[in-house]
Amino acid sequence: MVSMSEFRRVARDVCNWGRWGEADELGTLNFITAEKIQQAASLVKHGRVFPLGVDFGSAGPQGAFQFRHNPVHVMTVDGGDASTLAQYAPDWVRNSVAQQLSGFFVDNPFRFSDDLIIMPLQAATHWDALSHVYYDDKLYNGFPANSITSLGAYRCGIDKVDGKGITSRGVLLDLVRHRGADIFLEHGNPITPEELDEVARAQGVAVGRGDIVVIRTGWWARFLTTGDGSEPYSGLDWRCACWLHDHEIAAVAADNLMVEDPVSGVEGTFLPMHMLCLRDMGMMLGEYWDLTALADDCAADGVYEFQLIAPPLRVVGAVGSPVNPIAIK
Repeated sequence: MVSMSEFRRVARDVCNWGRWGEADELGTLNFITAEKIQQAASLVKHGRVFPLGVDFGSAGPQGAFQFRHNPVHVMTVDGGDASTLAQYAPDWVRNSVAQQLSGFFVDNPFRFSDDLIIMPLQAATHWDALSHVYYDDKLYNGFPANSITSLGAYRCGIDKVDGKGITSRGVLLDLVRHRGADIFLEHGNPITPEELDEVARAQGVAVGRGDIVVIRTGWWARFLTTGDGSEPYSGLDWRCACWLHDHEIAAVAADNLMVEDPVSGVEGTFLPMHMLCLRDMGMMLGEYWDLTALADDCAADGVYEFQLIAPPLRVVGAVGSPVNPIAIK
């Protein structure tokens, strides 16, 4: 456990404020250049596609946190509405909604269904926007925390990165296979920067500027067997922020709920790697990614690099976004 003064020293070392200008709201996504995107596209050799997103539904991982719930999916128009209104509407319809619907269904073969979803934007597979975490009343690049209002994030919102596309070379670091774990990395043994280097060497893959690093801890596979969204695990030690900074990584994602280890490692604070990545470095975090099928394929052919496509929804002012990432090999 280190002191807050040591944390602040590290924060100064990894800080990217002003690196891409005073108005920058992209952070380390600036490492993804046109050349990097071309390199990522060249990695597609076989046309194998691996969706990395998880189900958005009532059986999702949320519920342990009182402020965040699983998605609620509601049908607003269904087959029953169509048959009922088509048969009975002319006689009994009184309200304007039913009148409008009956106009679609009566005396013609056209039918449709409609629905909506109510959910936290970080309920399942998602990106954390740079405005998601802050401290000392400052966001990334020194923007004031009060630029996040009840109307949304005016600075560093997820909509600011949509034009970037978030497609680059992805690199999987499979900690489960490296440690020889049965299913997932059990709580109590955080992933260190030194271990990340060990995994990369063992897999024969280099990690560098503009890459999106994807960390497999096995937590999602474990959740599918237990349904326990609060089960602790081993994630990235907070010092891995320095590793990500030194390698000039564009973004980092994992198959667990916080990317980093739930044990802080810094005295008097919670989720210090979130603070360093999102607020100081300007590096987005991806959480709840399903990496099982991709990991199996990488182990089979020995290729741990791929084209990764993971654009967020352009939700104006949002501090996070659902995503269905795609890895292509």
